[in-house]
Amino acid sequence: MGAVVTVVEVLAGPHGQGRRLEDLGIVAGTEILVERRAPLGDPTVYEVRRARLAVRRGDAQFVRVAVGDENTGPYVAL
Repeated sequence: MGAVVTVVEVLAGPHGQGRRLEDLGIVAGTEILVERRAPLGDPTVYEVRRARLAVRRGDAQFVRVAVGDENTGPYVAL
């Protein structure tokens, strides 16, 4: 927890999950702070543009992020 990542890409998802995440401010170039996980591991609370969002693992899998420098990766799912 406490890691800062940068969004590289938001995938569409079969039920429009990507669009919903973009509507919440999770778009390419956005920095996200991983704040904490729920006691059973899902959902995870993220700070996005000074707002806290709880995102389920099933939805977070559609967000590709860079750990460290956005240009060097490595790239992982949120």
